[in-house]
Amino acid sequence: MTDFKIDLLIGALAPLGDKEVLSGIAKAAVKGRLWLSATGFEGDAQGDMKRHGGVDKAVHHYPFDHYENWIGEIGDLPVLEQVGAFGENLSTMGLNETNVALGDVFRVGAALVEVSQGRQPCWKLNSRFGVSDMSLRVQTTGRTGWYYRVLETGYVSAGDTITCVDRSTPDWTIRRLWHTLYIDTMNLDALAEMATLERLPDGWRRYAQRRLETRKVEDWSSRLRGDQQS
Repeated sequence: MTDFKIDLLIGALAPLGDKEVLSGIAKAAVKGRLWLSATGFEGDAQGDMKRHGGVDKAVHHYPFDHYENWIGEIGDLPVLEQVGAFGENLSTMGLNETNVALGDVFRVGAALVEVSQGRQPCWKLNSRFGVSDMSLRVQTTGRTGWYYRVLETGYVSAGDTITCVDRSTPDWTIRRLWHTLYIDTMNLDALAEMATLERLPDGWRRYAQRRLETRKVEDWSSRLRGDQQS
């Protein structure tokens, strides 16, 4: 991989949707530098800390490459006119789910981050875009983006580059994780391997373990529709 220039984004809490649930999904690009701690960028917010944020989801990265595809599929919506539509903290061109893998370590500014998991889209994307099945579209296309955990804290500036410095499990791309979780859902060999991935958060490994034990696939409808809104 080469170096990729970043846009840096954060967002404050604001009411979202008809129920006006507080959310930090509306991110805006910033200039200057921000401190990246173990739980995310200074000034960035998440409305639901049970399902968002935390050390394994400290930073969300979404490829700007996907915006053109979304415009072609759902129209040239105002929310797609600038980066930040998907609640991302980092935006780049050239990095995507097919060439980024679990455990990839990146230097960005003075910080060091590691790819921890793909994003599991939720109902808030439906409200953000005004498209009733947007979260399902993100899930079924695999254009999910991914999360980082922070290995070394430090300042990150708008316009910095992000550079891959280590790869521990290059075969397990974000695309492959997505394919195992949502498409080839009962591939027992893939699930058995997924369950052993040390750099994958416990929750994701438990998906694989439960499927191996029960031979059943999870019901994602509550997350996608918002039945569990708080």
